[in-house]
Amino acid sequence: MADSKKQVPLRLSTKLYDAIASWAEDDFRSVNGQIEYLLTECVRQRRKNGKYAPEELDIPPKLDL
Repeated sequence: MADSKKQVPLRLSTKLYDAIASWAEDDFRSVNGQIEYLLTECVRQRRKNGKYAPEELDIPPKLDL
């Protein structure tokens, strides 16, 4: 049985979207596919390390884009 997928509305800054779109193009993925890949890798890494999200989770990261 194939995994069902949830639709999640997501708002990104133009700079972040452009950076992800460029990265996706380099990896031959769609922007949606790239975001899914990145989230999957983050979850996999968290499971591997057993670390929880930082307390400053609600503070937007400083992106040097």
